Amino acid sequence: MARIVMKFGGTSMAGIERIRNVAARVKREVEAGHQVAVVVSAMAGETDRLVGFCREASSLYDPQEYDVVVSAGEQITSGLLAITLQAMGVPARSWLGWQLPIHTDTAFAKARIGEIDTSALDESLAAGVVAVIPGFQGVAEGNRVTTLGRGGSDTSAVAVAAAMKAERCDIYTDVDGVYTTDPRIVPRARKLSKVTYEEMLELASVGAKVLQTRSVGLAMKEQVRVRVLSSFDDARDEDGHRGTLIVGEEEIDDMERQLITGIAHDKNEAKITLTAVPDRPGAVGSIFAPLADAGINVDMIVQNIAHSTGSTDVTFTVPSADLARSLDVLEKASGEIGYGNLVHDTRVAKISVVGVGMRSHAGVASTMFQTLGARGINILAITTSEIKVSVLIEEDYTELAVRVLHTAYGLDAEAA
Repeated sequence: MARIVMKFGGTSMAGIERIRNVAARVKREVEAGHQVAVVVSAMAGETDRLVGFCREASSLYDPQEYDVVVSAGEQITSGLLAITLQAMGVPARSWLGWQLPIHTDTAFAKARIGEIDTSALDESLAAGVVAVIPGFQGVAEGNRVTTLGRGGSDTSAVAVAAAMKAERCDIYTDVDGVYTTDPRIVPRARKLSKVTYEEMLELASVGAKVLQTRSVGLAMKEQVRVRVLSSFDDARDEDGHRGTLIVGEEEIDDMERQLITGIAHDKNEAKITLTAVPDRPGAVGSIFAPLADAGINVDMIVQNIAHSTGSTDVTFTVPSADLARSLDVLEKASGEIGYGNLVHDTRVAKISVVGVGMRSHAGVASTMFQTLGARGINILAITTSEIKVSVLIEEDYTELAVRVLHTAYGLDAEAA
């Protein structure tokens, strides 16, 4: 007997027929002798609808009341799934975030989980009752409902799996696993049977939409084995695997390793350039300190060689959703920074090459730069980590860049 957490996203829960499909999958795991906890998202589109109501009610809504409203979507699906399971003869009950409880901090709308008390959950599972838990929500000091931010149900599922010491956490989505790149751009992209936590964390952070970044970081910290698989397709690969396992590097043997694991792209980037910034100690700090104070994450940074006039240009990227706030912050700090002009561009995209094989192989960045150069694609900025190289390019070249890099690194599947 194993403990398993099954998480189902919004498309999987979109209507009673799909909820019945989810219940049937849960029933199969129960009949196989497993203790099962299920974490569910709201029905597809429901959270957006609830967010819209909050914005209509007030543009300056109270984040505490916002969390009360938007957490309702998961409460509905958890109750409906419990009812459906009971109708199928499977003992089940729903547990809201405050009933377990899932304790969080008080950062409403983007709360972080502190601890989960599983004592009541353990008793229920031991009695053969399936626990259905609404994702995305918890409870803060003062018994206030909190939510974890968009995509937070993935984090809920991993946190529950860690707390109840589950054998693995299965994330059911509308895709059948993690691919070497977006199959809609590259039809010959390959599904990966295993990916390391580090690689998945990098892929998630640079644009791959399969898992929320926070959930992968938590899985790596707590060593929770995660499997990504489809709610609608039971197909297995040539090795008999379903989905993609996200595990520690020690679980992937040398024969399975490859230099590059995947190519990711992200169009949700905005480029900002400050011209004629004084070339003196502390000048760059005066740019990024107010952005950090405003909670704005800066990604790529390029500082040009100083002009003979004693000034330089500084270019960096921020999430496109934070562009307006970034410009406002920089304009208010213009006197302290002392820049010339403030220029921005949203017609850019970040392309990233990810793979643990980079640690022991030279030439990965060179291949990327030469491949893009051969197609006339100009690189606007570069950033690297131990297992990632990212470049900023003009948005119009996104799909071409992904395709040629996928081929250059030998990731294309063999023609059928």
